[in-house]
Amino acid sequence: MVEFEQVAARLSRFRLSMASKGWQHPYVNIFKHVRVAEWKRSAKQGDVSTYTDKTLKCLVFRIKGPVPANSYILIPKNSNQSLGLTGCYFYLLFRPTPGKYFVVHLDVATERGQVVRISFSNMFKEFKSTATWLQFPFLCGAAKDSVYESTAKSARHGLVGPAPTSVRWTCLMLNLQYTLSVYLSHCYNHLKSIKLCSNMAVKNLFTSDLLLDPGVSFSEAKLMGLASSQGTGAMPREMSFPVPKGSSWHDLYDYIKFPSEGTKLPFDSIQKDSPKAETRCVSNLRSPMREKPHCVNLRKPVKDRVSLIQQMTTPRLLPMNQTPVVADIPELGVVSVHQKDDSVCHKGDQQQQESVCSSLRQLTSRTSCATDDDGVHVFLHSEDTSSKHGADSEEEYVCTPVPHPVHLSSSKKATKLLPDPILRLNRIIGFGGATTKYALWTKSGDAVVYPCHAIIVSMNISSNKQRFFIGHTDKVSALAFNGNTTMLASAQTGKHSVVRVWNYNKGNCLAMFKIHAHSLSSLSFSYVGGILCGVGKDRHNKTMVVVWNTLNVSKGGEVTVLAKAHTDVDVQTMKVAFFDDTRMVSCGRDNIRLWRVRNGTLRSCPVNLGEYHSVDFTDVAFEEGNTFSQHLEDRTLFASSRSGHIFEIDYSRVVIRNVRRLLPAQQQHAERREKWTFNSGPGIAINSISVSSSFCATGSEDGYLRLWPLDFSAVFLEAEHEGPVSLVSVSLDSLQVLAATSTGNLGFLDVRSRGYNTLMRSHTDTVLGFSVDCIRHLTTASADGTVRIWNMDSLHQLYDFVSEDSPCSVAFHPIEQIFSCGFSSGIVRVFDISSAKLLAEHKEHRGEVVGLTFSPDGQFMYSADSQGSLALYDSSEEDHNVIRVACNVAAQGTDRAPDALTVSNDSRCLAFVGPSEYIVTIADARSLDELLHVDVSILDVESPYLDSALKVCFSPSSTEHLLVATSTNKILWVSTKTGRLLREVSKVHRHQCSSLTVSEDSRFLLTAGNNAVKVWDYNMQLDINSQMFIGHSQPIRQVSFTPDQLTVVSVGDAIFIWDFLAHPLDSLTESRSPFRVSHISAPKTAHADAEVSRVQVSNGMPRQTAPLPFSPPPRLNVSTIDEIDQGGFGHSSMCDDSPTMSTVPIKTTGSGSSSDLKPAVSFLKVTELSTSHLNTTHMDTVDVRRNKSVRPDCYRHFIPRFNTSTLGQAAAAPQPGNEGIKLKTVIGYNGNGRGNMVWSPDQGLFAYSCGSVVVVEYLHTGRQKHLKGHSEEISSLAVTNDARTVASASAGSNGSRSLICIWDVQNVTCRNTISYHSGTVQSLAFSRDDRFFLSVGDFSEPEVALWSSETFLMLYSMRASGPIHDAAFSPSAASQLACVGSQGVYFYLIHTHGHDVDVKVQNVKAPAELGDVELTALCYYMESFLFTATNQGHVCVWDINTQHCFMTWEADAGEIGVLLCRGNRLLTGSNTLWLRLWEVEAVQGVKPQEKVSNVGDSGTTVVLEKEIMLDGATVSAAFDNTMDMGIIGTTAGTLWYINWSDNSSIRLVSGHKVKVNNVVFSSDESHFATCSEDGSVRVWSSSSNELVVQFQVLNQACGCVCWSPSSIKDNAYVAAGYSDGTLRIFQLASSEMEMKLDPHHVAVTAIQYSANGHVILSAGKNGLIAVSSPVNGATIRVIRDHKGAVITSIQCVNEQCKNFGLEGNEMWLAASADRRVSVWAADWLKDKCDLLDWLTFPAPAYTGDDSPPPSLAVFCPSNPDLVIYTGYGVEKELIFHSLTKKQVIKKIALPHWVTCFSFSAKNQLIAVGSKERVLKLIKSSNGMFQDFLYHSDALQTCHFSPSGTRLFTVAYNEILLWEVQGL
Repeated sequence: MVEFEQVAARLSRFRLSMASKGWQHPYVNIFKHVRVAEWKRSAKQGDVSTYTDKTLKCLVFRIKGPVPANSYILIPKNSNQSLGLTGCYFYLLFRPTPGKYFVVHLDVATERGQVVRISFSNMFKEFKSTATWLQFPFLCGAAKDSVYESTAKSARHGLVGPAPTSVRWTCLMLNLQYTLSVYLSHCYNHLKSIKLCSNMAVKNLFTSDLLLDPGVSFSEAKLMGLASSQGTGAMPREMSFPVPKGSSWHDLYDYIKFPSEGTKLPFDSIQKDSPKAETRCVSNLRSPMREKPHCVNLRKPVKDRVSLIQQMTTPRLLPMNQTPVVADIPELGVVSVHQKDDSVCHKGDQQQQESVCSSLRQLTSRTSCATDDDGVHVFLHSEDTSSKHGADSEEEYVCTPVPHPVHLSSSKKATKLLPDPILRLNRIIGFGGATTKYALWTKSGDAVVYPCHAIIVSMNISSNKQRFFIGHTDKVSALAFNGNTTMLASAQTGKHSVVRVWNYNKGNCLAMFKIHAHSLSSLSFSYVGGILCGVGKDRHNKTMVVVWNTLNVSKGGEVTVLAKAHTDVDVQTMKVAFFDDTRMVSCGRDNIRLWRVRNGTLRSCPVNLGEYHSVDFTDVAFEEGNTFSQHLEDRTLFASSRSGHIFEIDYSRVVIRNVRRLLPAQQQHAERREKWTFNSGPGIAINSISVSSSFCATGSEDGYLRLWPLDFSAVFLEAEHEGPVSLVSVSLDSLQVLAATSTGNLGFLDVRSRGYNTLMRSHTDTVLGFSVDCIRHLTTASADGTVRIWNMDSLHQLYDFVSEDSPCSVAFHPIEQIFSCGFSSGIVRVFDISSAKLLAEHKEHRGEVVGLTFSPDGQFMYSADSQGSLALYDSSEEDHNVIRVACNVAAQGTDRAPDALTVSNDSRCLAFVGPSEYIVTIADARSLDELLHVDVSILDVESPYLDSALKVCFSPSSTEHLLVATSTNKILWVSTKTGRLLREVSKVHRHQCSSLTVSEDSRFLLTAGNNAVKVWDYNMQLDINSQMFIGHSQPIRQVSFTPDQLTVVSVGDAIFIWDFLAHPLDSLTESRSPFRVSHISAPKTAHADAEVSRVQVSNGMPRQTAPLPFSPPPRLNVSTIDEIDQGGFGHSSMCDDSPTMSTVPIKTTGSGSSSDLKPAVSFLKVTELSTSHLNTTHMDTVDVRRNKSVRPDCYRHFIPRFNTSTLGQAAAAPQPGNEGIKLKTVIGYNGNGRGNMVWSPDQGLFAYSCGSVVVVEYLHTGRQKHLKGHSEEISSLAVTNDARTVASASAGSNGSRSLICIWDVQNVTCRNTISYHSGTVQSLAFSRDDRFFLSVGDFSEPEVALWSSETFLMLYSMRASGPIHDAAFSPSAASQLACVGSQGVYFYLIHTHGHDVDVKVQNVKAPAELGDVELTALCYYMESFLFTATNQGHVCVWDINTQHCFMTWEADAGEIGVLLCRGNRLLTGSNTLWLRLWEVEAVQGVKPQEKVSNVGDSGTTVVLEKEIMLDGATVSAAFDNTMDMGIIGTTAGTLWYINWSDNSSIRLVSGHKVKVNNVVFSSDESHFATCSEDGSVRVWSSSSNELVVQFQVLNQACGCVCWSPSSIKDNAYVAAGYSDGTLRIFQLASSEMEMKLDPHHVAVTAIQYSANGHVILSAGKNGLIAVSSPVNGATIRVIRDHKGAVITSIQCVNEQCKNFGLEGNEMWLAASADRRVSVWAADWLKDKCDLLDWLTFPAPAYTGDDSPPPSLAVFCPSNPDLVIYTGYGVEKELIFHSLTKKQVIKKIALPHWVTCFSFSAKNQLIAVGSKERVLKLIKSSNGMFQDFLYHSDALQTCHFSPSGTRLFTVAYNEILLWEVQGL
């Protein structure tokens, strides 16, 4: 009976469940179900309203709000209620708000009762999954054929972010059952609640068990067999979207399904399917159900991937004794791929099978669905595949059942070209196109907006940064701003003329509408932006004026026509009155008219011109900016004319008040002066006029911008331009006047400073070709007849060449600063920019030059003309003599210009099209002898067309590949050896390819066709091999990579500069040829030389900001070689960015001139004076030479470390004996130096260099002395034989000559200084008797200088023909010395005659059998032998008397950099890390006349006694006389003590090799820790400064380090943060890693233990702060308040927080790069952490070339109520902010921006470091300070010890420890 009751109860519950679910079939209208409008069972929050949508023609809900979480609709109202909707499909009918974000949350219950939240939003950047929450990014769809849609097709994440303006109403379907099953292995039960958050419009939402298609009507569904019995159907009528007759649903709306039926797998986002997927899979829609598995060919990596996915998506926390339940997962079939048959056998009823599009999507990365018998091809992303575990391991794929055979590809390549996009438009050089009459100021006056052909450019006038408004398809003909410059209107010319309205600040298009006019010439906005007026021509060529209503366009409303008028009156320009939206004014030929819109009609009234009725008017302007209160009768209108008249018109009476005329100045004629009067002589045409409250600006045909007082009494300021001024515009603040010329120049005049700034210059016609040199100079040839040279980073024009002969093609020399230019007349001219002269002129060609190029090695130049001639030149000589001219070898015509020639990367082969258009010829590049002919017309025998070649290009990395672009729109890969066709690609562009080039690493192919640029995968092995980029409005003439491969340049209508975003190979920069620097700058401009050298040093590295020019470019003296021939350039002009200014003295009132302004603070003035002094010194001392030396390929040669800091000139050094701090210890050794360590074992002297300091250390005590006189990195040291004098050398500061200091070691004083070498110093040496001193310059100036050691006067100097690497005096004869270098050995013999010195030099090359080697090191042996070493590991033995090499042997596998000989023992040190000791006594037994190329040839034995491997390449060495013990310096920054007797090595000095990021003391000051970019954390003993332990993490940088509060040795921990986002805790006692934490996904920038050590606070680069437990490693909480800004510092202190009204026993703060500081009160044991205060410090926009200074903050040690802050702001200062008073209580002004600072509790001292290398010690109480210049680079870290008695400062890898004495 009991059992029966239980069964009955279960049956009753089952029936009740079925009954409860039955009402939900076929669907549930959720809004209707909960009666959402009554808000009883639902809730709303924030801005929620209803409106009637015009598209849907029904009432919809609109949810708005800046924060999505604050505006929403919640269903049901209470969280304890549930909707209980069981339909597995959820449908949402909505439209995201354009330009906004939205969020949707669905709470879903599982069978086990667990609630899972499914969220999707366009705010989410990536998919995230936890046990209870799934977050999906939503990619908004866009209108068909829109720019957004085309972007979405090529970019997987292209639309992540705000919805596009053309976003459409969308039907979204979510398969809730599938989502829970796959991602969390749960069974779906019911939908619990829904939360719709702003910003969106919603029609309705519903659930169903049916898979409904909104694009299918009921009648169509019946015809297709869709029925509810099969789980499918049409959309219910109350849920459907209206579709007009003749239209398609999918053309009007978007249907997004999840899971998707597209190819974007795995499912990490919700987005629209591709159109093909929609049409392909509509017939296969079936309700999902379990199926039998089928046999499929699979591979193992996918099985591994599924296992990994299950691990990642399985919930981590499960109830005890329960296993996860996996439901509705199709079973997997696995078979071996070793079977030959790839087909899949399957059985069963096809009607029970899932759709192809829905089944394959679950586990494959890219699926191609099909319904034919060919099967389905599956491709996997490379990142989705697993590596093979062995050669014999089976590979398997995992796949769900499909109704057709599946062929699985084994390819593991990416399916599309990455990154996407691979190009980003960065800069455009150009202005105008259709017009030069439009350029607009923004309201703030910091940017100018102007057209450049089809693109609108917004340029910041201070930084030259550009923003682009892209959307027009033809040239922009008019622009207009509304009054507050938030809305921008633009019009394009041509037959399909359209007008676009933009949101200027966001850059998005608000509206676009076509107009029935062409040649739209004028646009004008009303002040509030509600009216837009345009003027153009209709199809009858009559003037048409249209007025549009744009009031609601910013709110998504439509643009409607208010009024329209057709007239025969000529209208040149038309403007809407700022004081009345209904009034306009226009002017044109013979008329000025006032217009008004009333009652939908547009009427006009002419101004009575009287006798001026035939004047041609050009522009109109109202008298004042925005005086709205002024009465209409007081309004005055100004008009300008081509006759030079300026009309002043009474607006209310419509009459002329006054007429003035601009006449030419007095002319000198017939020995008398005559002034043209009003009635005599022509006036100066005025093209534009602009009026402010205090003056009027005019631009005239004579090229002058003139400023007048409003009474036009006299010109008070004018600027002359190179062409007619077509536009003038006064900024809203009347401080700047914009001017544009018809010659394409754009600039502005600063009224206060009377300075002129050129913003943009441009060609006025098509750019025909270009070339880029190695320092990012761009030369262009244009159809306007000019050749111009540009700086690609600043966009400034450097040179301008003008000729009557039209240039056609240009080419830069690959190494020299030389370029050649070919002309239409056939002349080829070669110019040297550095010497400003014409080098050569050749007239071998009869036709237009269509090809011009240099060989990559720079030895030859080639040119081809349109008549088929080809010329070869010798470019190694200055005259560029002709070697050979071959006629009728190239194809005739100009179609292949400007790049008809291509040279292989090894400079051996030249390729071109010819002798006919069907033949491609490969010739010997040195002789033009033909090597191979390839007939492209017969390569494709099946083609019905006869193919011809257009362009040819070699592949740089594979000389066997020649690429040919053909007339049938193909690219052919042809073998240069056999002529065979290797590969071809069809349909490259819609039209023929006009240019192609290959990247240096041959990974990418660049093509241009018509108006588009395409980037291709060179190997063509992807599914989507290319990306296309538009922007040009005319066909592109040429496209190419820059030499550094960081940029792409395309030219045609303008010059487009694109950032190339592909990740370069590691070897790319290493294999690049070295640049030659020293001969680039013009000889008369020291600034230009400084610019070039700075650019050169940064070669190969991406720039953060572009460098600005230092001065106007130099003027070139260009003259033809033959003075009789006038075929050269007509003239050359210097592109001075400051037009000629002439000032007319008039009486003015107001402020004085700028010269009267004085700095408010004295130290600011000192900074300005030091800058001026710096430039003067540079100009006086820099010796500009034409030096062709190239950095040698050997490590032995010294190259200074790259340094961007500048030396502070205004440092206030303290008086000796009164220093507040004293340098105690220098930690580290400069491993970048060469020969920068000396040791005299007899006298006990041991000295080495670290940065700019010479350290003299006493080994028995460890005490140091410091020789400070250099400001730059020390390169070399030398010591006299008596060890009393040390010489040190470094480069000069700020571009001056190098500095050599002569030190008295005993007195620690500088005896003398020498400043002679222009570069750095490579080597120093004293003679055996200490009479002579030798210095050798580096490769930039390899000069050997001999000095007297007594007076240090120069005795002799000689410039070597190549770099010198090492030099030494003979130890036995003071009159002998030798040098070695790239040109061999130099033997010197010194003869003295009293005070006169005679030096004889003999240069001997290295032995020929060694090949092309460089001699890198030398040392003397006995009295008559010399050992030299090579960069290939050989040791050569020379006889000094006969000066020839008689023995060589291979002593090492790498380059030997150090040789040292003592007795019969020779020491070799190399870059292979080996230090070897040789017994060389047998050398004495060899007869010098015998040649022994190998020591084994004659029985001579050189014995390797011992060897030791060190931690770096050897750079310095010093040993005792017996070679038993000595000291070695390595590039790792270590000084080793070597003892050969017991073969031991001991570290004497150890330092970091790379940048040190942080240094901190332990709390008890017994140890300190350092961390660096190489991933090492080092712990040092404070007492001995010796390294205790080093923790190394490979391939990561360590950015920060901290100590635990308890620093007792057994309980001391060090925590460090790394670049991969991990934290590592190390224990000092065990010297092991205690724990590894992973709280961040980005680099860690700051780390700190809490004051009591309970937690660790760490910050990531993304601004998130993680609080982690040091006990179990768990992340306790994440603080997101600083998200988006880099955290620069974190500090924790013990402080009771009751005084601040909060609970807590400690305080901590965090400072971020956005100048914000958060202060927190915490009690970590109680899990409390509350925000105490939030400090924000204002700052102007940063305009520097580098990154802004960091924002830093600390608590005052003695009073934690005070927070001390510094960072970028209005002033350079330290700010003291009181937390209790909520205000700033003190400021300390500083002369430099701060890079680091530390506050000491002792004596209230503050240590401040700056980029100017100055360490400033400040007394905070009274502002007293002292400056210390001890570092050679910018200071990056400074820290006081906890007691305040010691101070650490760090600059790069230089660590200085100071003893604090107090001020």
